[in-house]
Amino acid sequence: MKPAAFNYAKPSSIDEVLGLLEQYGDEAAILAGGQSLMPTLNMRLSTPSLIIDINGLDSLCGISVESDHLRIGALTRYVEIENSENIKTYAPLIAMAMPSIAHPAIRNRGTIGGSVAMADPAAELPACLCALRAQIEITGQEGVRKVAAKDFFKALYETAVRDDEILTAIDIPKLGKGFYSAFDELARRHGDYAMCGVAAHAHVISNVISDLTLVFFAVGGTPVIATNVMAVMEGKAVDDEAIATAQSTLQNDLEPFGDLHCSADLRMHYAKELTKRVLNNLSTSG
Repeated sequence: MKPAAFNYAKPSSIDEVLGLLEQYGDEAAILAGGQSLMPTLNMRLSTPSLIIDINGLDSLCGISVESDHLRIGALTRYVEIENSENIKTYAPLIAMAMPSIAHPAIRNRGTIGGSVAMADPAAELPACLCALRAQIEITGQEGVRKVAAKDFFKALYETAVRDDEILTAIDIPKLGKGFYSAFDELARRHGDYAMCGVAAHAHVISNVISDLTLVFFAVGGTPVIATNVMAVMEGKAVDDEAIATAQSTLQNDLEPFGDLHCSADLRMHYAKELTKRVLNNLSTSG
C-alpha cells in the first residue's frame, strides 16, 4: 500500500515547528528517523494532514556532558548513542540496551526522541530511561518543561507530550559512585520485539543491593516499575533466598498480557527468569 495524500513541511527552527503544530494540532505528524512513522503511513494506520520533517534541526542532535547529567538531543541517532564513549562511561545501561534494538539498518536512522515519543511498550529505551530516572524535555509555545521518565509514559502509545509540543531532549543523571546497571530481554530472534525485558539500576556494595530501580518492558501498556520487588530487595544480599522472594513478589507488580507471541503465564515466567539474571549480574558488579 501507499500512504494517503499529505502536505509536507521542513521547518528550519523549533519555533517554526511549534507554529505548524499549533495550526494543525493532532492532524500533524513529526518525521524524525521515520522507522515507526513510515510503515504506519504506508499501511494507512496513520493519515496525517501534514508531515513535519525535523531532520534539518541540528540543535536537536548530539550528546553533551553537563555538570551532573548527559544531555541527548531528540534527533540523535541510535548509532551515535551506540558508539558514544560518553554513554558507555556515564550511562552504561543505555549502552547495554543498544545492541538489542532492532537491526543496524534501523539503528542507523532511528532516533532516541522518536522511540521515546512513540512509547512502544516493547521498546527498550523507555524502560532504561525510567530505570535511570531520566528527565524528558518538552518544548511548546509556553516554553520548556521537563517531565520525569516515570511520569512521561501515560498509557499505550500515550505520553505527556501535547499536540502543540515537541520532545526536544533527554537528560540522564551521570552514573553515581557505587551504582551499577544490568539489562536483559528475551525475543524469538535477535532484533525482534522483546517478549519480555528488564532494565535494572542499583547501588551495590559487597553483593548488597540498595536504591534499586527495576523496570520491565513488553509486559504492559507502558514501562512497569516493579516497586514491590524494589522494596523487598532493599538492603538485601543477593542469594537464592532473596532471588526467590523477588520472583514471588513479581505477582504484585506485573499483570502481563498474552498475545500471538506468548501467553501471559509465559511472560510472567520470563519476567521471573530475567529478574534472577539481572540481580545476579548486579551482585557481581559491586
